[in-house]
This record gives sequence, structure tokens and C-alpha cells, in this order.
Amino acid sequence: MQKRLMRDRYDVKIAGVCAGIAKYFDLDPTLVRVIWGVLAFAYGFGVIPYLICWWVMPVDNGQDDDQEIIF
Repeated sequence: MQKRLMRDRYDVKIAGVCAGIAKYFDLDPTLVRVIWGVLAFAYGFGVIPYLICWWVMPVDNGQDDDQEIIF
């Protein structure tokens, strides 16, 4: 299965960007949110990249292409 960088639809605080990045890199979403918050508020870097990711990253629809459908 190929990993895709997508915003998470269910684990959302603002737009699901941090949860999508955490899922892609197999990290805890809280850790990614804390790192992103520190970058945004302490160093001033993070707000514009977050908005760009929000605009560019597609939303995960929750369906895997190779998932077997069981009735």
C-alpha cells in the first residue's frame, strides 16, 4: 500500500493537517501539534505553512483502495 499525505477527517482540531502529517509519519498527533504550535508561536514559522498545507492537502475519505469489502 502506498502512503499518501492527506488531512485526517476524524482527528481534527482545526483542519486535520497535523493529524494527517502524524499519520503519514506514524507519530502521535499531539506531538505534531505541539511541535507545530512551538514553531508558530515561538519562532513565527508555522502559520503560513499550515495554511498552505490546509489548502493543498486533500481530505482523507477514510476508504483504502486495497481494502477488501466484507458484507
